[in-house]
Amino acid sequence: MKRIQFAAAIVFLFLISVTTLPVIADDNGTRATQLEDIDVVASPVIEANEVDRYAGQKTIVTRSQIRDLGAQDLGTALRRTPGINISRYNMIGSFGGGDGGAVFIRGMGSSRPGAEIKTLVDGIPMYMSVWNHPLLDLMSIDPANTIEVYKNPQPHMFGNAYGIINIVPKRRYAEGFETHAETAAGSHNTFVGKADHGGLQGNFDYYLGGGYRTSDGHREHADGALRDLYGRVGYRLGSNWDLSLFTLLNDNYANDPGVEGSDPEQRQGRYETRTFLSVATLENDFGLAAGHIKLYRNAGEGDWLNHPIAPGVQEDLFNDFLFYGIKARETFRLWTGGEMITGLDWDVTDGDYDQTLSDGTSDRWDGHDFTILSPYIAVSHRFGQKDALHVIPSAGVRYYDNSDFDAAWSPHAGLIIGYQQTELHAGYSRGVIYPGLDVVVLSEKVIPALGSSWKDLDAEIVDHYEVGLRQQFGPLASVDITCFYDDGQDRYVIVPPPPPPPLFANFEEYWIRGVEGTINLYPRENLSLFAGVTYLDPHPSDLPYAPDWTLSAGLNWRFLNAFNLSLDGQYVDEMNVGSQARNSTAENTDSVDSYFLLNGKLSYAFVAEALGLNGEVFLSGENLTDVDYEYIPEYPMPGITGMVGISLNL
Repeated sequence: MKRIQFAAAIVFLFLISVTTLPVIADDNGTRATQLEDIDVVASPVIEANEVDRYAGQKTIVTRSQIRDLGAQDLGTALRRTPGINISRYNMIGSFGGGDGGAVFIRGMGSSRPGAEIKTLVDGIPMYMSVWNHPLLDLMSIDPANTIEVYKNPQPHMFGNAYGIINIVPKRRYAEGFETHAETAAGSHNTFVGKADHGGLQGNFDYYLGGGYRTSDGHREHADGALRDLYGRVGYRLGSNWDLSLFTLLNDNYANDPGVEGSDPEQRQGRYETRTFLSVATLENDFGLAAGHIKLYRNAGEGDWLNHPIAPGVQEDLFNDFLFYGIKARETFRLWTGGEMITGLDWDVTDGDYDQTLSDGTSDRWDGHDFTILSPYIAVSHRFGQKDALHVIPSAGVRYYDNSDFDAAWSPHAGLIIGYQQTELHAGYSRGVIYPGLDVVVLSEKVIPALGSSWKDLDAEIVDHYEVGLRQQFGPLASVDITCFYDDGQDRYVIVPPPPPPPLFANFEEYWIRGVEGTINLYPRENLSLFAGVTYLDPHPSDLPYAPDWTLSAGLNWRFLNAFNLSLDGQYVDEMNVGSQARNSTAENTDSVDSYFLLNGKLSYAFVAEALGLNGEVFLSGENLTDVDYEYIPEYPMPGITGMVGISLNL
């Protein structure tokens, strides 16, 4: 019945597209050359899929989508994005140990320790270096102007990852000032409060803000809290240069509620995360050349407390991570139709931990550091005019010089063929990801028998192939269809005896092929619609978080002038779940059933002229059909929940 209901919703959305798109053509069926701009409500779920000159595609989620989705963290902000799946235990806070909180991109990201995808803030690494995987609570969404999702390797944009999620911080672009504040409360003693203020005056701009979220959770011991402060200050140095500093601090925790019905002593404890990120950016724009240099430092903690490791023995593991480095990039447009990108990343990854056990013993890992020097170059040229028939071939390469492992290369090539509102893109790219500090700590502390075998590892690679078609129907609709194939090789795993000893080796291979499609519709100036579908066919078939089918849909509808209704729904097929262990004999046997979720938000906008402010009051709800579902077996998620709140703008 749930599948039928969701299928009916999808059919409804596409029927709307069929009945509204004909207005694009005249009576003779020819496409109109120009349409008047219309003021539409924000697109639901995602803002857009963008393809750059190098046939690289990214999905953009803006602060408008974050607001309309009622999202409180990265997982809820991206949960309806096609190709994205998530796991979590709690309503607020993502437990960083085990499988408590993660985001997966087209089946990538389930390796733990280690991960195929990386999380960034302002282009800077933001994850747990010691175990080499993301911690979602570090990815505060309050500073986000946009969230960028790169679903495949793009060496001209990033390295040492198969895909990335990047938070682009807020910035004031227009002269003047703005202030926003919001508070809300709801089910299970959930409370949200956040505020920010920004301004631009002459050559000086700034943006400051913070947020606080807390909840008791839908189960005993499912509580969590997220706290963040952030700020950006910038100054324009003449007509061609800008200097800015961005900082982010956060302090979070989440508890593990444990397997339903199990002994409370088996709960996995509490996970706390903290970070202090600083990024200094010098930007330039000379017309024919534009780019930036970023100097960064990001230090933080991911502490796993009260973790049972043996009968009657609990562990407190205090993990410290540190990233610092330089990222330089310049884009040159030295000839008509041409573009060349050059860049250099110098990244240092460091980390250590202290361990304290409840039996009075303790231990310490003094840590290790990796350095990667990664220059890259890419060239493209456009033949023809952008608004007519045009062809853009491109090619490039990134080189990796790693302090501990052999060097590697990431070549890529792309081709774009476009005519007016139709664009075809095709590309090949190689993703490279090196083993992280996890292989060192596992060898030196967790499984000493591994010895120095980690030093013989090579980088993992994936060869990505993609073909996509984008059709724009003026301002009324856009359709994207992408076919992709990922061929993964040299995944590093532990090969256990016999014969002894156990060894690290680049052993595993896999592939993932699939199709993804999205449609954004704006049939009326007060109505916007979205539908997306992703089909995955992985090998081996038990790859976690790679369901055969994922479908999502959403709408934003402004009515009676002051009311706005946002709805979003998602169907996820049954799938294998859990970490993809780095062991050559491991099998992924855990699975969860399919589910369909429907969420909504109803708001009423008002203006208080006497006070010089405007805002909205809103009522939001999740899992409106009150279905039973799980991301992890025996970790039931909440039934229907609701929040009521108010937001103000000055």
